[in-house]
Amino acid sequence: MLKPRFKHPVRTIGAPVLRQKAQAIPAITDEIRDLAEDMTRAMRAYDGIGIAAPQVGVSKRLVVFDVPLPDEGAELSPGEAALLPLMPLAVVNPEIVASSSTLSEYDEGCLSVPKIFAPVVRPDRVVLRALLLDGREIECECGGLLGRCVQHELDHLDGVLFPDRVAPAELEKVRPELEELERAGAKRDFRR
Repeated sequence: MLKPRFKHPVRTIGAPVLRQKAQAIPAITDEIRDLAEDMTRAMRAYDGIGIAAPQVGVSKRLVVFDVPLPDEGAELSPGEAALLPLMPLAVVNPEIVASSSTLSEYDEGCLSVPKIFAPVVRPDRVVLRALLLDGREIECECGGLLGRCVQHELDHLDGVLFPDRVAPAELEKVRPELEELERAGAKRDFRR
């Protein structure tokens, strides 16, 4: 019998934990640090750039990012300049405290909705406030792929999956795949 690679396997669409509002973390403990490490391993195993604790079956407000640096010469938001060199980066009790009024559309995918991509409209920039695992508080404006990833992962903490944000006409295009994914997931207890 094979030993599981992760203490907390990635959950797929249909798992009840993905629809719950995650609980705030009262203190940064070794248990939280271990969870962040396990989440990082799972995220990297599936080539993700972000993962939220509900995606590994834990209803806590913890997110890990591993957003790559953009091409050399790209203009970075203050958050990208500060945070991208720290990747992978775990944030505790993250929140978006401001959003830009300008919007952009981008095809999104998700470790919990594997092999399905669809366009999602989101603000171009957001201001992220969170604690790092060492207890430091950060607050910075995030744009680019990091800004989008922040929004996507923080949605998970409120029980929102990216298909919930897809326009109805675009959602109809992927609905058969979503339904098949939920049926297949039910047979595996919604574990990847």
